[in-house]
Parts: sequence; C-alpha cells; structure tokens
Amino acid sequence: MAVMGLRLAQRANGVAKLHGVVSREMFSGLWPGFDHSEIPITSVTNGVHVPTWVDPRISALARQQFGTEAEALGRWDLAYNVSDEDVWALRRQLRVSLVEDVRRRLRAAWKKRGAADAELGWTDTVLDPDVLTIGFARRVPTYKRLTLMLRDPARLKALLLHPKHPIQLVIAGKSHPADDAGKKMIQDLVKFTDDPAVRHRIVFLPNYDIAMARTLFPGCDVWLNNPLRPLEACGTSGMKAAINGSLNLSVLDGWWDEMYDGENGWAIPTANNDASPTERDDIEAAALYELLETQVAPRFYGSTVSAEAGAAGPSQSGPEAVPTHWVSMIKHTLAHLGPAVSADRMLQDYVNTLYRPAAESGRRAVAGSFKEAKELAAWTTKVRTAWPQLIVEHVDSIGVSEEPQIGDTLQVNAYIALHTLTPDDVSVEVAYGRAEESDELEDITVAELSSFEDLGNGRHLFTGSILINRSGSFGYTVRVFPKHPSLASKAELGLIVNA
Repeated sequence: MAVMGLRLAQRANGVAKLHGVVSREMFSGLWPGFDHSEIPITSVTNGVHVPTWVDPRISALARQQFGTEAEALGRWDLAYNVSDEDVWALRRQLRVSLVEDVRRRLRAAWKKRGAADAELGWTDTVLDPDVLTIGFARRVPTYKRLTLMLRDPARLKALLLHPKHPIQLVIAGKSHPADDAGKKMIQDLVKFTDDPAVRHRIVFLPNYDIAMARTLFPGCDVWLNNPLRPLEACGTSGMKAAINGSLNLSVLDGWWDEMYDGENGWAIPTANNDASPTERDDIEAAALYELLETQVAPRFYGSTVSAEAGAAGPSQSGPEAVPTHWVSMIKHTLAHLGPAVSADRMLQDYVNTLYRPAAESGRRAVAGSFKEAKELAAWTTKVRTAWPQLIVEHVDSIGVSEEPQIGDTLQVNAYIALHTLTPDDVSVEVAYGRAEESDELEDITVAELSSFEDLGNGRHLFTGSILINRSGSFGYTVRVFPKHPSLASKAELGLIVNA
C-alpha cells in the first residue's frame, strides 16, 4: 500500500524531520540512481490540538494575567512575564490533582484484582505532591521500551527512595491484545510496582485513555520517552506534556530530535548502531539513570548541578524555595515549544508545503478542459519512450591545473545523446563534493549545466562552471533527468541517467 501510494501521489511526507530522513532511506529503492536527499518525500512535524490538551488552570492563569486577546493570538512568549512563584504554585496544584487521581485509580485497579478495602489503606499515601514526578504513558510496542527503566532495579529503587532527591514515576499504557511481548513488559513492570518498599513511589495505571491523559500530562514535572532510535515516527505525548509546562527527558527521536535545544529538557544519549540490543539497552538505561541522578532530580530540588551537559547551569532556590532554574526551563519550554508543537503550526506547514502547491497544480491541470494535464501526459509518454536511448557519451573538464587550488573555477563539459528529446526536456547537472576511496561523493553540491551547442544527430553539448571551495579529495559526476514545469520534483518520474 505504501508503494502504491508513493507511486500515485505527487507529494508525500513523513511526520517529523527525522522520519522524513528515515522514509527517504527506506523507499530509496523506488527511485534508483537518486541520492537519498532527493527522494521526493518531505516532512511535516506533527502537532497537538492545544485547547484539548492544555490544562484549564494554565489557560485561566494566562487570561487572568494577560487577557483573552493574548490567548487568542497564541502569545506563548508571555510565559516569561509570569512570576516564578505563580508558575511554581500552579505546577504544585497540577501535581496535587494528579496524585489524587492516581490514588483513586490505583485503588479501583487493586479492587478489580480482588483486594479488599481493608488491604488498601496504603493507597491513601501513594505519591507525594512535593516529589519530582515523572510520567511515561503510551501504547506498549516493544520498540518504546516500557521496561528500560527496570534495567537495573537496584539503581531505580535508589532513585525512588533517595533521601534528598527522590523521584516518583506514574506509568500508564496498554498493549495490543495480540502483542505478547508488550503484555510481558507490562507484567514485569507491575511486578516491580507491587513491591511494598517502592509502591508509594512508582505506579502503573492500566487502561490508559484520554481521560487519564488529561490529568497525567499537566501533573508530571518530567515526561520520559526512551524508544529505540529511529523507530519513533514522531510521538506526540511529549508535546502534550510540554504545553503544560512539563520538561522532556527523551531519546533524540521523532519530534524531540529537531526541537530539543538544551534548555527545554534533556536528551538521553544513545548507543552506536553496531551495539547489540542488549548492549544498547544497558548503555541507554545507564545514561538515563545518570541524568536523573546528577541533573534532573538535583535541579528540581534547587540544588547546584554540573554545568557540563544538557540544560546546563546551576539551579538555586529563590523565594519560598522556588527552584529558579527549573522554573526558567518551564517558561522557556512554554515560550518556545508551545507554538512549535501546536496543531496550528502543523496545519500551516501542511498548507504551505503540500496543500497549496497541490491545489495550484490541480487548478492548472484542469484549466482549459484539462489542457495542461493532457500536455503533461503526452510529454511523459514521449520521455519514457525515449529515455532508454539517452546516453551521457563523454564528460571532460578544463580550467585547472593537475593540482587544483581552492578558488579555482572548473569548467565541466558534458556530451549527451538526447536522440528524439530536446534540451528543454531535460535538466543536466554536475554533482560535486568530497571523493571517498570508494568513489562515492560526500557533502554533495549540485549545479545545472546549460545547453551550449547542438552537435547534430540528437547530440548536444552542455557546459557549466563550478568553484572549488574545499581542500582535500574532490570529485564530480554528471547526471540527466526529465524536466517539466508541471513536475513536483526532479525525481517524480523516477528517471535518471548518471555518467
């Protein structure tokens, strides 16, 4: 179905920049001869519907301090004008609401498991509204690694029970009925959360749904995401947390790969691709623990932390023990990620990148009783028929010595047999860059060659100049592909001839 869709559509997109890169690599076989960067799949990063997911108390505070007009205009930058005390007080209110909701849901879940009321007094003290609260909620396919946090149970237990900087985890999810591996992950997690020593600090909530999410996203201080990179297409749970002032702690995958900036959360380092699955999980779990121990938890509690990595800088307590750096990160997250992750931005990107160009192309195609569409169809048939005979006969260059210098200009000449095609039917490019030992080009730049002379019998000379702007090994090649104003990209027909 994906192949059929790509063949039939004139435009295609991934749902995050990294997803676009991965998709172009995945489907490059449909466009042989083209560089991965030229595969006609762009990207529009997903967004979330802010009115649905932002907590009403955050909206109310914005209206109270800045009026309804600022809210209507999406003035996320006004978050900087809210006092640290007001931000911190609201964050605690949201955390209290989450704690109360979790206790109610947890008690109901245990009663479904057969527990009596007399056994459930401990649920009244589950979670603490003044402890750093980390959320993890989503469906549970194996690549999302629900149980990565359990890689070293003793280290996780130490984090949960730390005497100065404790954390608490609220985890929710559901697996597909046919996903046995996902169900096993949930079973392993539930077993850990049932331990009386830690069950007041880590909770698993079954039957994750929208109603639960609307309390969970605003109530968490940190949103955790640790998929196997690059298997996350986009992911939107972290976006929903961000618009409520939660900081993200995530592997650089999906949307976070392009929007993490060092002050809106933390990036979990990932292992090299050649690591085995077991090694990768061990390395990335250790990196997660390290971030929580040395940066995330100390900063939340207003302690000084190292300024060496992610979201760096000292954090100190302000009036009424407000962790000033943590609050500054909340404001930065709201001001910068608020507009960036909204569905308004996403829709505008779709309109500008895909819908408007498609609509304009469609209007041109049908105008004048489909005149342009008929011309394009006839031209495409002509090009496909003639393409097997097109040959790049010879390429040479002049203008530089045997040892070219930076700043030299190289003139490239390409002798091409177009046969029944004309120079207006094709685009001839020289692609140049750093030459590897394998003769592959890296850091490629392209320049179009111009039709210079008709040599007769369907043969043409194309010429152009390129500037040598780098030292080291240098290489170039010439390629030809169809050109027509109604094509959306140079790769649309999938036709190319490389010298």
